[in-house]
Amino acid sequence: MPERDLILALDAGTQSLKALVFDARGGLTAKERVPFKPYIAPQPGWAEQDPEVFWNALCQACQALWQGNPGLRERLAGVTLTGQRSTVVNLDADGKVLRPAITWLDRRRTKGLKPLGGAWGLLFRLPVLSPLMAHLRAEAESNWLRANQPGVWRRTAKYLMLSGYLTYRLTGDYVDSLACQVGYIPFDYKRHAWAGRYSWLWRAFEVEPEKLPALSPPGRILGQISRLAAEASGIPRGLPLVAAASDQACEVLGSGSLEPWLGCLSYGTTATINVTHERYIKPVSLLPPYPAAVPGRYSLEVMIYRGYWMVSWFKEEFGHPEKVLAEIEGVEAEEFFDRLVEESPPGAMGLMLQPYWSPGIRQPGPEAKGAVIGFGDVHTRAHLYRSILEGLAYGLREGKEQIERRGKVPIRALRVSGGGSQSRVAMQATADIFGLPTARPSQYETSALGAAIDAAVGLGMHGDFAAAVSSMTSVGEEFEPDQRTHEMYDALYHEVYRAMYRRLRPLYKKIRRITGYPEEGA
Repeated sequence: MPERDLILALDAGTQSLKALVFDARGGLTAKERVPFKPYIAPQPGWAEQDPEVFWNALCQACQALWQGNPGLRERLAGVTLTGQRSTVVNLDADGKVLRPAITWLDRRRTKGLKPLGGAWGLLFRLPVLSPLMAHLRAEAESNWLRANQPGVWRRTAKYLMLSGYLTYRLTGDYVDSLACQVGYIPFDYKRHAWAGRYSWLWRAFEVEPEKLPALSPPGRILGQISRLAAEASGIPRGLPLVAAASDQACEVLGSGSLEPWLGCLSYGTTATINVTHERYIKPVSLLPPYPAAVPGRYSLEVMIYRGYWMVSWFKEEFGHPEKVLAEIEGVEAEEFFDRLVEESPPGAMGLMLQPYWSPGIRQPGPEAKGAVIGFGDVHTRAHLYRSILEGLAYGLREGKEQIERRGKVPIRALRVSGGGSQSRVAMQATADIFGLPTARPSQYETSALGAAIDAAVGLGMHGDFAAAVSSMTSVGEEFEPDQRTHEMYDALYHEVYRAMYRRLRPLYKKIRRITGYPEEGA
């Protein structure tokens, strides 16, 4: 019998599903990726996806693994699952999908909700809490479904995150990792459990307790691969499925972060900075930390929604020459975009960008917009591109300082994951703006690796998370800050960037009042 020494990690992303196989030292043995259209938009601002798209992609990716790697299945010790957050699926009493999943990219709002009554209603009418409560309730998919598709909601027997749906398809059980519960649901982020019976969360989001799955911590076995799942995917029947966490939490773990002094940046569609804490600390006022991929720990996160989407936006709108050259030479377009940004010096000749392409809840507020200031006749596409990279780093540095103030632990080094980490110019700019040593993990697939670490501990391949992280993660290329460049960035950050939102906010509010965009409650 072959040794069972490998872990299958499934990563359900926004544009693809990956099936990856790791060994107990974090080595990537095999990988398959099945791309798909990220969403459909029946109406402007909506973003939905048929859950079957994810399941079919999972099966296709796994079947491709077995076809390309004979003997691989026999070496699997277990399976684990990570993926996008805040994508919800409605199932009926027979486990059938009732409607397309509402994905995390969806921007619909529920209007006309009646204020909460009782003591909670009085509390949430306070000026400091009322806008936040209105925002949370308007954002909740469950409230939209109740108001706009009441028949669907009445027939909903289970209301699951995408991770819970895929777990159900793999095992036949309604169970999920507690570290995947990130969204507008009645989850107690401090206790890492469904909210207590009398919590205001049940009234704000109006989800009946029986509609929710049982929860298990990362590293715990959720169930075994069922006969139906084995037939469809080729994953061996009876193989244990081990709880992991959301893709963001797994990315932090896969980057090697177990301590609050190590900051983890994600240069993905949403740009984030995270640290792992043992204490429950709100990184932003009134907003909770999310569950970490390590049981009992918290992931303090500050995000820039649509972060590195801005880079994709630039490439789509202004990057045609680089894409053509890349196609002619048969290389990745990123190489030419790095050459483009090198045409602009650090600081982009004074061009400063505020990366609020989408509004926030607290800082920035819901009225926020993106801004670029400092234009002159010397500026080119290269300067604009660099200003995007720098603006994102400024925004994440601001998040770092928020986390440090609240957590009382200085961040001494950075790890950067996500597509943007492949740009050497972006990595160096990050090191220079933060003034900290900055590195890429040696393994690019950090989300899947983090899930594999959870599985390795749960399956007994490593005795604890410290041992697993030490064995399975390592640092790749490192970037040291240039002191003179850091001093220039530091002055721009303190004297210009930090002042931009405060000074532009009144204008953002006027734009919102005059144009109606973004809408109230958005």
